[in-house]
Amino acid sequence: MYELVIETRFCAAHRLRDYEGQCERLHGHNYRVEVLLAGQELNPAGMLLDFKDASAIAEAAVSKLDHQYLNEIEPFDTSNPTAERIARHVADEIACRLPRGLTVKAVTCWESDRCAARYLPQAGSMGRHAGERAR
Repeated sequence: MYELVIETRFCAAHRLRDYEGQCERLHGHNYRVEVLLAGQELNPAGMLLDFKDASAIAEAAVSKLDHQYLNEIEPFDTSNPTAERIARHVADEIACRLPRGLTVKAVTCWESDRCAARYLPQAGSMGRHAGERAR
């Protein structure tokens, strides 16, 4: 098994619904997103995936979130835009863009230098959880 790690960033504002504390008020983060990709086979050049291509896939996955008020865009217009849900959303967006044979092993969404949430997709279960609406 080979693994590839890439990082991307985006800036966004949000507020948490049904939450008592400072985060219920509108505020923003400079998010850092770490993506761990995995696969069994290297391409003819000896790479799992070119870093340039992996970075482009990650950038495309977060581009709709960048400089947005997350509470107003799907899927966060109906569910809290927590770091956990952002990590899941980014994992799903990346998974549908990957070449055959590659999987998302983990996505970590950092809200600050000290706080992050990690989503670990289970093999064969990429996609929405039961009860989450389609994008």
